[in-house]
Amino acid sequence: MQKDAKVYIAGHRGLVGSALQRDLQAKGFTKVIVRSKSELDLRDKSAVRTFFESERPDYVIDAAAKVGGIKANFDFPVEFLLWNLEIQNNLISSSHDYGVKKFLFLGSSCIYPKFAEQPIREDSLLTGALEPTNEAYALAKICGVRLCQAYRREFGSPFISAMPTNLYGPGDNFDLATSHVLPALLHKTHEAKVRGDSHISVWGTGKALREFVHVDDAASACHFLMENYDEAEQINIGMGEEVSIREVVEIIREVVGFTGDLVFDTTKPDGTPRKLLDATRLAALGWRPKMSLREGLKQTYAWFLKHAAA
Repeated sequence: MQKDAKVYIAGHRGLVGSALQRDLQAKGFTKVIVRSKSELDLRDKSAVRTFFESERPDYVIDAAAKVGGIKANFDFPVEFLLWNLEIQNNLISSSHDYGVKKFLFLGSSCIYPKFAEQPIREDSLLTGALEPTNEAYALAKICGVRLCQAYRREFGSPFISAMPTNLYGPGDNFDLATSHVLPALLHKTHEAKVRGDSHISVWGTGKALREFVHVDDAASACHFLMENYDEAEQINIGMGEEVSIREVVEIIREVVGFTGDLVFDTTKPDGTPRKLLDATRLAALGWRPKMSLREGLKQTYAWFLKHAAA
C-alpha cells in the first residue's frame, strides 16, 4: 500500500481498529480515514454508500463489529447476528461497488467448530457444530468470510479474510458485563485488590485452554496481509501457544499485585474447551508475533490504570 493511499479503518475506536490506526500512522500513512459511530452508522446502507461515494477509499479494513464475551453473546443473540451481518454486508458490497483496491475482513477464531481438531486449520471451517455460547456472532462472521469469497469468485474482487485468535491490549473493553475473558479477569482482579478482598471468583474450572495475541501484533499482521496475501481462503492470525485460564489468572494476579485466593465457580460454563489456531500459513509468509503474554498484560494493565480504572 502506498503511504499516501486512502485507507479506511471501519471500527477505529474498537480494540483492533484503534491498534490499526496507531500502526498505520506510525508507519507513515498520511490518509488514514476514520468515522465515529455518530458520524457514520455502518448498519445504515444508504449512509455507508454515501460515505464511499464521497471518500473513495483505496483500501478498507473491516474491524467493525458488535463484540462481547459469553454473557453478552448469550443475552443478545439477535444483535450479535443481525447487527454484524448488516455492518459487514454494507462494507463488503460498497467496497466492491466503489472499486476498493483491497478489502480485509476481520473475523474471529470462534468461526471454527467447537471440537475442531487442534491446532485449528483454516480448512476446518464448517466441518462441525459451533460453540453454543457465541454461535450468533460466529455465524455472522462465517457469512462475512463466505461473502468475500463469493465476490472474489463472481467478480474477481480483491477481498481477503483473516481470523485472529483471542486479542487483548490497550483500548480493550473492560466492562465486567460485556467484556471478553482476559480484560474481565484483569478488571475483576484489580477491583479485588483495591477492596482488599480475600479471593476472586472465576467462571468455570480454569482448565479451558486459550491462545492470546496482543492487539498491536494483530494490527501488524493485518498490515502484512494487506501487502502480502491475496487468496480466497481465510488465514489465521495466532501465537502458536496456548495457556489455561488458571494460568492466565495467575499471571494477572502477579501483574496486578493481588495476593488473595482464586475460587473457580464450576457452575458457570468454560466455553470452548480448547482453541488453538494453526498459524503456519501466516508464518510461512514471513510474519510472527513479538509480544509475550506476560509483557502484553503488563502493558495492558498500565493502560487500564491510566484510562479505564476509574
